[in-house]
Amino acid sequence: MRLSKPADPTEAAAPLIRFDVLLTEGFVLTEYAGVVDQLRLANRVLLRPAFAWRLLSKSGGPVSCLSDATVATEPFDMRPEADYVFVLGNSNPAHPDLSMGRVIDAYVARQTKVILLAEAAARYIEERGDTGMTTHWENRALLQEQIGLGDGSQALATERGQITTSAGMGSTVDVVLTLMARHIPTATVSTVADILLHDRIRDLGTLQPFGGKTIALTGDRELDLSIELMQANIEEPLPIADIVRLVGVSSRSLERRFRRALNARPAEYYRALRLNRANNLLLNTSMPINEIALACGFPSGFTPHYRAHFGVTPQAARRRRQQG
Repeated sequence: MRLSKPADPTEAAAPLIRFDVLLTEGFVLTEYAGVVDQLRLANRVLLRPAFAWRLLSKSGGPVSCLSDATVATEPFDMRPEADYVFVLGNSNPAHPDLSMGRVIDAYVARQTKVILLAEAAARYIEERGDTGMTTHWENRALLQEQIGLGDGSQALATERGQITTSAGMGSTVDVVLTLMARHIPTATVSTVADILLHDRIRDLGTLQPFGGKTIALTGDRELDLSIELMQANIEEPLPIADIVRLVGVSSRSLERRFRRALNARPAEYYRALRLNRANNLLLNTSMPINEIALACGFPSGFTPHYRAHFGVTPQAARRRRQQG
């Protein structure tokens, strides 16, 4: 599948809001669509081209993501004229092309609003050392290890002057809808959200679902509270009996709720939750494996549990990631 740019925006008679979208090999297709599709839909609903965009990369030419989509790009422009620039995340957080300090500075110098998504935000935070900014919760583990990323990083997005850092992924839709509302009627923005079946435009200060926010996962209040307690107690897991007591249901009732909604016993779900957190640390940080095990509530038995869940040992999983 090949995705291409719209027609030359200079052909439009009405004033345009200009977006540049910066891509690296392995970009996140969800974020690409979250930017470009919304701009396209807004133009369609307005019956005029209100927004124009360019796709740019370090060297220009075709750039691909891991979802088998390729886009045609132009080389970076060091004298940009955009109103906004989005720097997309990457399937590889360590990708060298995510280091775009000089390019970002060029946009800032020309008063462009810069929006960094997910891994692009994480790289910017790492290189600039601003611990109050946002990235996707998966990237926070690495930054906590490297620079002590603070609690302020748990929001969907953080705006500091001309720089906005964002969790990316699905929150890209909220970021773009929020920006569009500064330039076109609110009713049009709502229509774009309706077309996307996006029922609520989240405030950018909303906490990420894995960043500490109490969210309804199942619609069952007691079950959701149980899951929240599990998420909040990873390093020192609560006994299931304590969760039962804190939630105020019987052990049998809690087990029945877990089986009905999640097809797992409470202890199985809790263990999988901790193993997934351990896997994130394993693949995205340099923490020793024994420290990861302790941080995720496995004082013993971590390797056999990890292998049973993921099909490989922790050591093998880390080697695979290091080898690309």
